[in-house]
Amino acid sequence: MGIQERKERERERRRQQIMVAAKRVFSSKGFSKTTMEDIAKDAELSPGTLYLYFKNKDELYASLSLRILQYLLIRMEHLISEKGMNPEQRLEALKQAMYDVYDFDPLILVNMFHLQSSETLKNLSTELLSEIRELSQKSLDAMAQIFEEGVREGYLLERSPAVLSTIVWAMFSGIVLWEESKKIIDGGGDYLKETFDTAFTIFMRGITKKVDSKSYNAA
Repeated sequence: MGIQERKERERERRRQQIMVAAKRVFSSKGFSKTTMEDIAKDAELSPGTLYLYFKNKDELYASLSLRILQYLLIRMEHLISEKGMNPEQRLEALKQAMYDVYDFDPLILVNMFHLQSSETLKNLSTELLSEIRELSQKSLDAMAQIFEEGVREGYLLERSPAVLSTIVWAMFSGIVLWEESKKIIDGGGDYLKETFDTAFTIFMRGITKKVDSKSYNAA
């Protein structure tokens, strides 16, 4: 292993060390109360070292979202490449994939949705913002392919697949944030899957053609 390669590996190891510490501190103190000094202390590094890897707290916060977006893209690509599924089955699998994304890391998913609806995006580096946009768009494009297949096969009404995928993602993010706020306000249970299942069912009834679903199940 050359010197340059060792340096790059060490840099990535240190970056991951900082991100693991940041997640712990954000989880315990919340974003607004957390400082870069808190994260540096947890990571057993100097505050100055953190700024060698992340230009500010917002960028560090946003970087945690990349794992969720990468996982989302993997799930979407796997779903569209899976053989032997009819449109109805693939759309049902899409709903399950949304659940899987939530289960992958609920805290970071909630943080990501807060990030996307805040001023924080303006404080990110061009490179990080570009990466977030690219991963998000690729996932939405893959999701749109699922709806495109449903339209092409005559299972769904002729609507823009891109618009349909955006609606599902917006519906999912809204429900995640709403359920999270309810838990904070009244300490209620976790009804996210039940709520999203109902919303997705109603949504599908609105865009599904009146066909005999048994013909798809038998296919």
